[in-house]
Amino acid sequence: MKKDQSKKGTLVGFGVGAIFFALFFFGAQQFFKPDLESELKEVALELNKQTPMQIDQYIRLDSAASKGKTNLIYYYTLFDMERSEVNLDTVNKYIRPAVVENVKNSPDLKIFRDNNITLDYKYYDKYSEFVTEISVTPELYK
Repeated sequence: MKKDQSKKGTLVGFGVGAIFFALFFFGAQQFFKPDLESELKEVALELNKQTPMQIDQYIRLDSAASKGKTNLIYYYTLFDMERSEVNLDTVNKYIRPAVVENVKNSPDLKIFRDNNITLDYKYYDKYSEFVTEISVTPELYK
């Protein structure tokens, strides 16, 4: 029973971490200027000055990166889980839609929506093995 509660807590933390970092970029609005590629690089650089950052008891943001003028990528570690412990069906059913809804509706993320930025959340387990990615594209939030 405790293990099930721990997994549920981890999944909730998983979603909260993704949503938290979407909200974190309220301050990123000041960085956006006509040259989106340079500005996304600057956003990632500024974020990386604050990493690693503990999001909750299960998730740590390790770094961020940009890709061209269309993608901002967040790299997370689920430091108390192994890849085999993550139920991807649960992630796809509950966490992914919550992250998309947050990007879609948060006033703080308007700058990303206005500039058609894709937000990619990449998750790794405690052994640095890739677990999953949640990619929120303009087609999903428009």
